[in-house]
Amino acid sequence: MPAPKSKPSTAAKPKAKATLESKLAKLGLRTDMDLVLHLPLRYEDETRITPIGEAGFMGGNAAQVEGVVTECDIQYRPRRQLVVTIADETGPLVMRFLNFYGSQVKQLAAGTRVRVRGEVRHGFFGAEMVHPTYKVVEEGAPLPTALTPVYPAGEGLSQAYLRKAIANALSRVDWRDTLSPDLLASLKLQAFEPSVKLLHNPPSDVDEHALLERSHPAWIRMKFDELLAQQLSLKRAQEARRAKGASALPVIGELSNAFLNALPFALTGAQQRVLEEIRSDLRESFPMQRLLQGDVGSGKTVVAALAAAQAIDSGYQAALMAPTEILAEQHFRKIAMWMEPLGVKVAWLTGSLKKKEKEASQALIESGEAHLVIGTHALIQEGVEFAKLGLVIVDEQHRFGVGQRLALRNKGLDAGAPQTVPHQLMMSATPIPRTLAMTYYADLEVSVIDELPPGRTPIVTRIIDQNRRDEVIERVHAAALEGRQVYWVCPLIEESEALQLQTATDTHATLSAALPDLRVGLVHGRMKPAEKQLVMDAFTRAEVHVLVATTVIEVGVDVPNASLMVIEHAERFGLSQLHQLRGRVGRGSAASICLLLYQSPLGQVAKQRLMTMRETTDGFEIARRDLEIRGPGEFLGARQSGQAMLRFADLETDQWLVEKARNLAQSLLQHDPATVEAHLARWLGGREEFLKV
Repeated sequence: MPAPKSKPSTAAKPKAKATLESKLAKLGLRTDMDLVLHLPLRYEDETRITPIGEAGFMGGNAAQVEGVVTECDIQYRPRRQLVVTIADETGPLVMRFLNFYGSQVKQLAAGTRVRVRGEVRHGFFGAEMVHPTYKVVEEGAPLPTALTPVYPAGEGLSQAYLRKAIANALSRVDWRDTLSPDLLASLKLQAFEPSVKLLHNPPSDVDEHALLERSHPAWIRMKFDELLAQQLSLKRAQEARRAKGASALPVIGELSNAFLNALPFALTGAQQRVLEEIRSDLRESFPMQRLLQGDVGSGKTVVAALAAAQAIDSGYQAALMAPTEILAEQHFRKIAMWMEPLGVKVAWLTGSLKKKEKEASQALIESGEAHLVIGTHALIQEGVEFAKLGLVIVDEQHRFGVGQRLALRNKGLDAGAPQTVPHQLMMSATPIPRTLAMTYYADLEVSVIDELPPGRTPIVTRIIDQNRRDEVIERVHAAALEGRQVYWVCPLIEESEALQLQTATDTHATLSAALPDLRVGLVHGRMKPAEKQLVMDAFTRAEVHVLVATTVIEVGVDVPNASLMVIEHAERFGLSQLHQLRGRVGRGSAASICLLLYQSPLGQVAKQRLMTMRETTDGFEIARRDLEIRGPGEFLGARQSGQAMLRFADLETDQWLVEKARNLAQSLLQHDPATVEAHLARWLGGREEFLKV
């Protein structure tokens, strides 16, 4: 006699509930309001039944049919599958399940009435659906009166469970609107409760196109609320920063003036304008938080050096942190060349320094003898102590995470005045479109160098199939014989079977053999810094004609005699990277050319990128198109920056809403703190995830 089946333990239910709750938490769904604001991705129309005979003519489209099971069989050829035939008065339809449970065979026994939804295909035996959704129904069972929502879901969370959890949350939340009726009327917005309820349960006569396009008034309200929450949180971050103290750096003295006089060129109008903006910030007793952006070669480094000079004139130290050793070293060489003759001690600190050299640099920094410190992430390591840090400059700031930028800022905390932090200047050669800057950098002031130094020649860009490499090599040879230098950029160091890309080492060997009368150099990220620098120095002195490189030369390298750039497998690079690489040429008076070698066939996105590069050299236009192609999350490096991306608003189509939200945020913060608190509590649940440093 078999043992009786044991009943499931009552402890299993709470455990299962806890598991589901942890899965909801992974989606950020911890509270009822989180669930209420978990809005559908799309909708299914289950409000009508299509006769099976008509559905047979809807190949490739989804339909909902109802019929009675006439056959239910497990078949084994060509593979094990459950095949169920249903029929109504207009004809039969086959349901095919490649994965199924034994219980389904009993559930779909002949004579059972089922309502089935799925994509109709034309199979060998007529109309069929593969893995449709279905439910057993009684004859005459009522149809839903609203469209059925389909929610973003994680692993182990069924649509049925999400729908039930959201329906329960909808019955429990506080529906009081965070915006007054007068505000809603002036902004021409719908009320919150009807907007949310419509999006979860749209009536069958709703404008389905407006729902899917997210242009329905209910969606507009959600987008506006989300943008308003983001603007409020960022502006509060700005207020919190202003509440902190910073040492005023008001002196533009001997060093600043001598530095300007010693420069072999005059600042452009744009450089002078942004320098005045920075100087004005540094005079304040609250910390500057300014983003300095400018196209490749616009002269951001000299502006940053003049900001550092103001800090030093005022009796403080300045630190400049760059993401790569090659860029940090480029800054060090250039700025030390400008400043050391004026009596400024510039210290150099990177991870690759020998222990003795590192300790010597740290001693100079701690004693205050080093007025300016330039380096990589090594600046934020334990053991690096500043005597009197007044200004932090972060180059290519989007490459550093929030924690890293905060760690450098905290190096300037004064034990005697813990609320005092250094001023911070962040630089980026990836221009950020205005709407994006307004949305994601609302807590920063933004300065733009929108003018290139005079004498720069425009760069001509050509797109060339990889099959024409021999012609390209001939062109490289001709350019070198005319006294010009050439960059040849490759995306990988070692062979990758997955991508089959031409590698830097192979290309170096190929070009060395093909151009025996030229000197071909090689730099890549795996070389020791000293080896890399030897090659770079030889290239700068024009002793190397062709430099084969990986993307280590993407930023900061300045060789005016280089006027030809070849980028291998250009389709593998992002737009911003291609633009940065191209910016290594066109720095002298000679006409410059960038050749983009690509491997056929090209995907749609790669084609868009390469066409953009051919059509424009304007960094802001390239950034705008890059945003279109990639969306804000990838454009800003969301994972790295720690910024929560917008879920509902679209920065391309909803710019008008960004302006409205920004203006209202300013007004609410000044006049209505209660509304600010209520709105942030609803949308961020106390987790102000948008705050940045």
